[in-house]
Amino acid sequence: MITLVLGGARSGKSLVAERLATQSGASVTYVATITLKGDAELAARIAEHQLRRPAEWTTLECGDELARVLRETSGTVLVDSLGPWLAALPAMDANAGELCAALKDRVHDSIIVSDEVGWGVHPESTEGRMFRDKLGSLNQAIAAVADHVLLVVAGRVLPLDDDR
Repeated sequence: MITLVLGGARSGKSLVAERLATQSGASVTYVATITLKGDAELAARIAEHQLRRPAEWTTLECGDELARVLRETSGTVLVDSLGPWLAALPAMDANAGELCAALKDRVHDSIIVSDEVGWGVHPESTEGRMFRDKLGSLNQAIAAVADHVLLVVAGRVLPLDDDR
């Protein structure tokens, strides 16, 4: 089962994904995609996430090897989140096909968290617009292979119907 959980900043998407992972009944591996680079505010957000996670969950940092980590990890996997992972890649060049194939090949549940960036302020920089566009395309690719897509707004979950 592949579930994509989308939402804006502070929408509650990570809480929803964590709840889904807990309900899976399997062992859970939390795949962290963000690299801490001396940013105190970011460190506080990461600490907040860490405190919420059950102690028995395993945490992995994936670097640019997300597809490999998905292939090599058993049990339920919660990836939080695609935005920082994409931003850290050289030229924000993600291989969506490889990532989707790794998700489809898994026998256990995969819960992928990502930012919905299309509703925000129009980015002023070329890099900001490139990030928005590439993450939007990556979200669409993951949604195309997902069994469930959820949109989280103000802590409320909206299931998105499949119109394929």
